This record gives sequence, C-alpha cells and structure tokens, in this order.
Amino acid sequence: MSRLTLVAHVDDLRGFGKLAVDATTGVTDLVQAMHGAIGGAPARLLSAPVYASIRGITSLVGGTLDRALAHLAPLVGERTPSPEREAVLAALNGVLGDYLAETNNPLAIEMRLRRAEGAPPKPKIVVFVHGSSMNSRAWKAARDLGHTAVHLDYNSGLHVSTNGRTLDALLETLIAEWPVPVEAIAIVAHSMGGLLARSACYYADEAKHAWREKLRAIIFLGTPHHGAPLERAGNWLETFLGVTRYSAPFARMGKIRSAGVTDLRFGNVIDEHWQGGNRFDLAIDTRTPVPLPRGVDCYAIAADNDGLVPLASAMGEHPKPEWTLDFQPSRRFVVKGVGHIEMLRRSDVWGQIERWLRASDT
Repeated sequence: MSRLTLVAHVDDLRGFGKLAVDATTGVTDLVQAMHGAIGGAPARLLSAPVYASIRGITSLVGGTLDRALAHLAPLVGERTPSPEREAVLAALNGVLGDYLAETNNPLAIEMRLRRAEGAPPKPKIVVFVHGSSMNSRAWKAARDLGHTAVHLDYNSGLHVSTNGRTLDALLETLIAEWPVPVEAIAIVAHSMGGLLARSACYYADEAKHAWREKLRAIIFLGTPHHGAPLERAGNWLETFLGVTRYSAPFARMGKIRSAGVTDLRFGNVIDEHWQGGNRFDLAIDTRTPVPLPRGVDCYAIAADNDGLVPLASAMGEHPKPEWTLDFQPSRRFVVKGVGHIEMLRRSDVWGQIERWLRASDT
C-alpha cells in the first residue's frame, strides 16, 4: 500500500474536523431547543449551563485539533487528487459551500479556470461550466469541438450572483493572459452553470468588460431558468415543520441548504434577486426580468425525463411574457428518454452542440 493511500491529506482532515465540531454544536443547539420546547421555561433555565459546557468543550477540542493539523500540513504535502475525493468535495460544497467559505474551511473550493490537459491554446475558447454539487469530470463525454476547452471549477454553494461576479473577472483575466489573441468564446453550461453564465454576462455588461464582446454562443443544458420544484418543495417542508413548537426545532435541519441551492428555487442570477430578504422564508417569485445576453447565440437543451428541472423552465418559458427567454425554435433541442445528468453523456446531445457551435462561428 502506497504512502499516499496511508496518509490522508491534512487539509481534508482539518476541513472535516471543523465540520465535525460545527455539526456537534449544531446538534447540541437542536437538542437544547427540543428540551426547551417540551419542558418549558424551567427546563430551559436548568439545562442552559449543561449545553453551554458541551459547546465550550467542543470548541476547545476543535481549535486544538485544527492548530495541530496546520503544523503537520507542510510535512505531509499534497495528495494526488482522486475522482472520489473530488466528487465528495463537489457535493459538500454544493450543500454547505457558503458555510465552508464563511468559516474559512480548507474544504471550500476556490473558483478557477483551467485549460484542459494537453489542449493547445487556440484563438477560439469553449468554457465548460458544471452544475450544482458537480465538478469538471461531468464533461468527460465532451467532444473536441474545435475550440480550446477551458474548465471552470467553483464552489456551487455560494450565491449564483457571487459566483457570476467572480467568473466575469476571471474571464476578463483569461483573455488578457491567453497565449494567442482570442477571436471567440463559447460557453457550454449545465444546470446551475447556466444561471452562473447568465449572471457573469450581466455583470460583464455593467463593467463593459472586453471578454463579453468575444462571446459568440451559450449552450444551456437543463438550466432551471425559472427554478426547480424540488427546492421549492424543500422550502414548503421547512415552513410546515415550523408550525408547532415541538416540530419547529427540526425546521433548522432544512436551513443547512446553501445559498446556491436556495437560488435554484426561482432561478436567481443577480444580487437583487435574493438581497433584502430571508432566503429560507416561504416567498413568491419577486425577481426582475434578466433577458438572455444581447448579441449572443443562445441555445437550450432539455431532457424529457428530467426529474429536477421542468421542460418549461429549461426552455425559459414563463406564464408572464416579460419573463419568457427568447430561445428561437431552431435553437431548442429536447433529448428523449434521459434525465438531468444522463443528457451529458448522450452522443446526439454532443452532435447538436457541435452543429450549433459551427453555426455560431460562421
């Protein structure tokens, strides 16, 4: 057995150690709330010192462990990334990514753009943007589309608009530092990645960034332009749990959902879509319309068996005309018999993407 197999990555240990401490504290809060709800004021008064002691001990142990592992990190060095580790980190960031970032947890993914391994720099670039709780391995079935492939890695638990601003800045740096003059950029985005692409375009237009004028096409795959019912269902469940004083403490469990996940409720893409309110409140859709980016060929692909994103949402359709996104009939494609993730592996999907990119290049 290799040394890399025997020695866990210290940053991973620190990250999971911090999560374990935070989880223990969270469970303590939940138990104390239940104790108070059932026993009333006397129980809350008598038990408060006990729960305070538990939190104090947990915090002390956690801080000591984190400092010890920090000293060990330079001695152990980097561990070779594995698909399993990357999948776990992607899922963890999708669910808790905003919390990981706020607490400076080493498990938080930092956004970066990276050229696909072995891909020479060409004047035309295609940027692949994965969905929530996923990573760049989602694109392993991608074809050579005649462009240099660039993959985005990001913390999908952050607000879409937060990631949109960062992507805007990274793309501006990318074209400034690209080894050859950039002629054209295309974006292929799956699920939440499509909202992120629209957000980046919005903020690039505000800042009048140069990369935006190079953008020729965006291909959206299963993007919840007008939200995902499962997130709305989670919001309703959380509200119902808060109806009585006995079930109310369990409503806290629903509040572990990241900002990125709650943005999927209605398809938030800019700060104004979520600012000024409690994202866990039962709310109606109060977004202001954000149209598809001007001067860009925009295409929509949806799966007819998608249990996460309804066909109408993926196609940008909305009961209010001002909300409907203008995907022309020739720029829509429905893949039959597959779901939200399976569409990424379909040859007919990649054939359609290739044809659309060629059309946008002419």
